[in-house]
Amino acid sequence: MIKGIHHISMKCAAPETYARARDFYCNILGLTVFREWPDGMLLDTGSGYIEIFCNGEGIPTKGAIRHFALLTDHVDALTAKIRDAGYEVFIEPNDVNIPSTPVYPIRMAFCIGPLGEEIELFQER
Repeated sequence: MIKGIHHISMKCAAPETYARARDFYCNILGLTVFREWPDGMLLDTGSGYIEIFCNGEGIPTKGAIRHFALLTDHVDALTAKIRDAGYEVFIEPNDVNIPSTPVYPIRMAFCIGPLGEEIELFQER
């Protein structure tokens, strides 16, 4: 039986890219390192982990996973922090009513992370 998502995994090849990813997720987004080993780390999101390895080919490709969403109460503040750090915000913070039953009101924004990953900042309203 599935209990939830444990982690999302990404890879990079260069130590500089790995350091940039660590800076982005820890210093800009405020995540903490849960576990670290010589060529990887698990970052704690509060409800699962982001795993980053520094042993891949580092060739970004877009496959079946379009993006991952991080739950926050501060979409606007995080978006500003991400932009100020020089990262691309490709969808500005905006309110959306997901047309489910009942309607699911959210605030969201999208950015590109240090490994080329698309990240949604997701806030329930």
